Amino acid sequence: MSRRYALTDEQWSKLEPLLPGRKGHVGMTAKDNRLFIDAVLFRYRSGIPWRDLPERFGDFRVVHTRFSRWSQKGVWERVFKILSADADNEYAMIDSTIVRAHQHSSGGGADEAIGRSAGGLSTKINSVVDALGNPTLFFLTAGQASDLEGADALIPQIKANALLADKAYDADERVRDVLKQKSIEPVIPYRKNRLNPPDYDKALYKARYLIEHFFGKLKQYRAIATRYDKRARNFLSGVYLASTLILLA
Repeated sequence: MSRRYALTDEQWSKLEPLLPGRKGHVGMTAKDNRLFIDAVLFRYRSGIPWRDLPERFGDFRVVHTRFSRWSQKGVWERVFKILSADADNEYAMIDSTIVRAHQHSSGGGADEAIGRSAGGLSTKINSVVDALGNPTLFFLTAGQASDLEGADALIPQIKANALLADKAYDADERVRDVLKQKSIEPVIPYRKNRLNPPDYDKALYKARYLIEHFFGKLKQYRAIATRYDKRARNFLSGVYLASTLILLA
């Protein structure tokens, strides 16, 4: 289990130069970044509470505090963006997936992207992937929020020739008009109640399965498939870390 959840030497060789405290870096030298990354990875892959981390990783409180500090400083997001910068922008795909939020994640405040509905507590992970199905952008909302809330945040950041999305994104003002301004072709099926439905590339739309495959890989991390983090910032950092490992796989 420990080998399956740990970084490989190849993955570490690509991550090491991007982390704080590396040799030659201004400031405090980090103590064994690799052991720390392995500890965080173990927690998110296995879904265990922080306090149940194996003793070989050291004091769980130190690991959790350091993880939170790196989250606050944007370290996990920065590493992910560096590794995802070389995206295939022939086309992009946008979609969302809902994850259940454990009762221990509640109580963090009103702005922590946790919603309450008939199905219980949940969070929605809005994501964009490139033409190869590799993740490029994320945005969290409460589970009951419309997909268009994620679109409002993510579409202005997209760089692609076309955008593939399901009919939940069939909205003129919030999606199609924004894409037109960015010279991005919308590959989006229309809702049945449209009077003059726009045409779209049905053959290209079939490639949208790639974003579903990405969500399947992401949810192999049990602490992503079920949210335990109170802070949206920390949970999103876990998403960035998992996605970084997916990129390095």
